Amino acid sequence: MRAAMISLLTGLLALSTAPASHAADAAKLALVIGNARYPEFVLNDVANDAQDVTEELKRDGFVVDRQSNLTADAMRQVLDRFYARIERGAVALIFFDRFAIQSNRQTYLLPVDAQIWTEPDVARDGFSLDSILAEMNTRGAAIKIALIDASRRNPFERRFRRYSAGLAPAIAPSNSLVLYSAALGAVAASSKTEHGLFVAELLREMRAPNISAEQALTNTKNGVVAATKREQVPWLSSSLTTEFSFAGSVTQPPDNKIGDPTKPEPQKPEPQKPVCEAPQAEPPPSADDLARDPVIADLSRKIAANANDVASRYKRGQVYAIKRAYALAMQDFDVVIRRNPGDGEALNNRCWTRAATGDLQGALADCNLALQIDPGLSDALDSRGLVNLKLGRTAEAIKDYTDAIQRNPRSSSSLFGRGIATRKSGGDGATDITQAKSMNPDIAKEFAGYGVWECVP
Repeated sequence: MRAAMISLLTGLLALSTAPASHAADAAKLALVIGNARYPEFVLNDVANDAQDVTEELKRDGFVVDRQSNLTADAMRQVLDRFYARIERGAVALIFFDRFAIQSNRQTYLLPVDAQIWTEPDVARDGFSLDSILAEMNTRGAAIKIALIDASRRNPFERRFRRYSAGLAPAIAPSNSLVLYSAALGAVAASSKTEHGLFVAELLREMRAPNISAEQALTNTKNGVVAATKREQVPWLSSSLTTEFSFAGSVTQPPDNKIGDPTKPEPQKPEPQKPVCEAPQAEPPPSADDLARDPVIADLSRKIAANANDVASRYKRGQVYAIKRAYALAMQDFDVVIRRNPGDGEALNNRCWTRAATGDLQGALADCNLALQIDPGLSDALDSRGLVNLKLGRTAEAIKDYTDAIQRNPRSSSSLFGRGIATRKSGGDGATDITQAKSMNPDIAKEFAGYGVWECVP
């Protein structure tokens, strides 16, 4: 899973005409920039996102230079240092979090001391993403990756535009991957419940084993789209011709069933024994914690201004449930379902909330109704799997989780739940549990919050 840090053969440089090749052994370099402290704006979440991305890239074998709150001079020096480290055939990645502006059909990343009052100021004080990718290519990077979490309506733009222009398409060299957190020309409002969702989806997919980097970014995009009900649609551009995976090499099918008789048979690992593990669940938030949460405060203001704003109430219920404020979540979901008894998504959310609090029969009724309304709703299958698991109905839980996995193979919750249900029914389950943990290292702690542990009596 951790690739060796050595250079690719120089023959990989002829990417425009060469067939698909492998980059598992390439030197992997990353620059992570999180700009949180602009003079008039302090953004506390940026540092955490940048740190999480840095840690994941290091686990995946990247040599990472993490920087924060860069002025224009500092950003120029950091980029020059990054370019100088790029070897021929390397994988070079840049992650940028916070403000960027489109100008003259280019996207510019903004340092914390940018003075943007007019259109010409953007090119003067910003850093062109097109130029950054071109320089990475010129220095010899075989694969160029840009992950830009900057698709926001930013305060600089309001000074000289009546509308947000979002970000512009990147003019990237061949063998590049570029992912924006929102669609071209669109923005993702920070007051929405999907705040931080882009990075969360990105990290989960980067950890997923045995998929290409392009597929990981496609899954990230799809995950954000599904979670926001298409309110936020990331933009992905790929010209990748070289095989590369964040979490290790993509397994290739064998050329034949016989294999190479000159090579010794690989030894099969010993079956993994069940591990008795009961992690401490996160404590529920206090009333003060909830009162200080800016997303909850924003949604509460919208609901107070318009009691019929069902969308904001549904989103607030989701936030409460995620934060384990289950009683408050139930109140919001109850209102949404009274207004629209056929809302399968709201029924699923109430099912999951009831399952977490121990109201298993009520949860089962909600999940069954949600699946009558939408039989293909994978989230409801996952939720009903949890209900059946807590009821001790392991065969039914395994079936629900398996059906959910068929519809969404990237669900760490369904994989972990099926692994636990398999163990409780007398099987092994280790493969499902291991894969789920590789995708989401906190999944065991999450299930502990539902009262479900790996420890099987």
